[in-house]
Parts: sequence; structure tokens; C-alpha cells
Amino acid sequence: MATGPLAGIKVLEVAGIGPGPFCGMMLADMGAELIRIDRADRVRGGDPSKPLVDILARGRRSIGVDLKQAEGVETVLRLVEQADVLIEGFRPGVMERLGLGPDACLERNPRLIFGRMTGWGQEGPMAHAAGHDINYIALAGALEPMGRKGEKPTPPLNLVGDFGGGGMLLAFGIASALVERAQSGKGQIVDAAMVDGAATLMGMFHSMTAIGAWQEERGTNLLDTGAHFYDTYETSDGKYISLGSIEPQFYAELLEKLELTNEDLPSQMDKSAWPKLKERFEGIFKTKTRDEWCEIMEGSDVCFAPVLAMSETANHPHIKHRNTFVEAAGVVQPAPSPRFSRTVPALDLPPAYPGQHSAEVLESFGFGADEIAKLKDAKAVV
Repeated sequence: MATGPLAGIKVLEVAGIGPGPFCGMMLADMGAELIRIDRADRVRGGDPSKPLVDILARGRRSIGVDLKQAEGVETVLRLVEQADVLIEGFRPGVMERLGLGPDACLERNPRLIFGRMTGWGQEGPMAHAAGHDINYIALAGALEPMGRKGEKPTPPLNLVGDFGGGGMLLAFGIASALVERAQSGKGQIVDAAMVDGAATLMGMFHSMTAIGAWQEERGTNLLDTGAHFYDTYETSDGKYISLGSIEPQFYAELLEKLELTNEDLPSQMDKSAWPKLKERFEGIFKTKTRDEWCEIMEGSDVCFAPVLAMSETANHPHIKHRNTFVEAAGVVQPAPSPRFSRTVPALDLPPAYPGQHSAEVLESFGFGADEIAKLKDAKAVV
């Protein structure tokens, strides 16, 4: 039984990739009842005792529907009548052509929150063009600043566009719309575009640029590896540590740990000295292993942490203490976050095979046995 803050909220997720499933995972993690609508041609069976290894797909049931059939479309519209939220990640116009656009769905259920996830948005000159995370963050101005001086921009995996500026933005928009609906009683459309979300994430840097505290040359600023006190350094064993000693008191403690207190060093914020100080730091950090530096600095106010591989992080004492990672369905994975004092989220359903719960879902939405049999015979539901 769902226990998170969104318990009781029914969400229909039209199956997609990347940011859509990530948004669905966030909502499911918070206790919402997620029903994923999979294409009928993706239904190939599977052993429920051996769930799929797909962390983004956790926490939902799946129904296989042929959306090319009128009976399949009508089935989804009947589910919409009882749903609180629908999320989809197609290009603009696709849901409308299927007969499942916002107008059709809101006519069936005026309280529905219709969440739309795209790269470029529902309108604009590029709305119908193909793209991926790297393109959206490039246009938003989020990619160009990322990288070291003299090097080309470095994509930050697909964290900024797909997940932070996309799936998380849509989840926030849906939560906001649900709060508003509690007052108005009305649903609405949430247009979450990754290009918009990536631009929003850059808000602080636009402020810094406006006051002259940020320059458009990669790797020369406070937070883009320009500063010697905000960077990663290789250790003697070929591993890395991270520093974020921005505040003067933290920087002073860093110098103490590095045994540089008695040296006549340039001012911390003297940018002209940053390259030489960085070379000095590089030499010092290569004199010890990563674990040795952890013994010296970890837990202090230096603003220090080892750079851990994904395979290492779950075993770090702090991560273990907070249960940041859990094992579910045989897979070590991030636990639901954020945390709540009363309505504590919990993982319940493992990733489902497409169509695994078709009959179960229809029954829970009030479909009769005869109706379900007819839909199966027509292959509208698989």
C-alpha cells in the first residue's frame, strides 16, 4: 500500500523514454498510483519473478494497449475519466492524432492534469524538430559554459536536459497543478520543455553575468574549474578528490590541511594566480592516495569529498547511514527522495513487463469481465 505524500493520486503514463519515465518514477516514489500505457507491439511476456532491470520503470503497473484501434483509444479515455494526471512525451501533435490530446481527455475529465514532456516545447520554430539532451541544453546556454579552459564544451551526461530540466521540471509542474486544483477544482495542461528547464537551471549564472562576476570564457570562473579551490584533483593512486573551499574560512582550513599556512601565497580571489596555484595543488594531491586524503580532510570544513565511482558510492559510510541507496528486486538503486517526516515513501512495485497487469488494471478501473474479454479478443488490449 502506497504511503508517500502523493498516495491516492492516479497517474497514467503513456510509455516513452528518458525524462518521461523519470518523471513517472518520481511520482511513483512519492506514492502515486502509476499505470503505464505500453504499446501493444511491445508486449512480449516475461517472468514476473524476475523483474526488468530498469530503475526508471519502478513503482507502476503496465497495461498493453493498441492505440491504432478505436477500442484501444476508448479504453484509455475511460481510464482518463478516473485519473488525476496523464503524462506523455511525444512530439507536439502526436497525442492529438491518436485521439488522446488534451481537449479529448479534459472533455472526459475536466479535473485532469495533462503533463506534456518535450525537448523544444509545444510551440515555436523548432517545436517539431528531433533533438536530444545535448541539443536542448546547447540552445538554452547551459552547455557552452561547461568544460575546462581551452577545451570544447563537455556534456554533463544527460542530467541537465533530460532529468533536471525535463523530468524533474514536469514532476514539479504536476505537483504545482495538483495544489492549484485543490482550490479551483479544475485541471490544466503542463507544458514542460527541456530547453526551458535547462534555461531555468542557469538562473544564477545569468545573475552573476549581469553583475560582472562571470565571464563567457570556459574554465576561468569560480564554479567552472577556473578556481584552484573549486575543482577535482588526481591522487597518487590514480583516483580523484573534490574541493569546494569557496568561503574564506573554508579556504583557510584547506591551506592548513595542505600545510601551506606559513607560505606567502597570493590572495584567494586573485584570478591571475589561479593557474599557478592549481599547478601547486596538483603536485601536492599526487603525493598521497585518495584514502589518505580522506583521512586528512573528510568531515572537516574544507568542503571536501572523494570522487566515487557509481559502484563505490553505496558503501560510503555517510551514504550507508542515510540509506541513500536501497536494494529492490535484486538491484541496488537510489532510494526515493526527498524524505518526509510523516508520509514516508517506500518502494513497492518492481519494474513491470509491458502489459503485465492489463487485466488487473482494467478490473481496478471498473471494467467488467465481459468487456475485458472482448478487448483481449480484439487485441485492443494485450
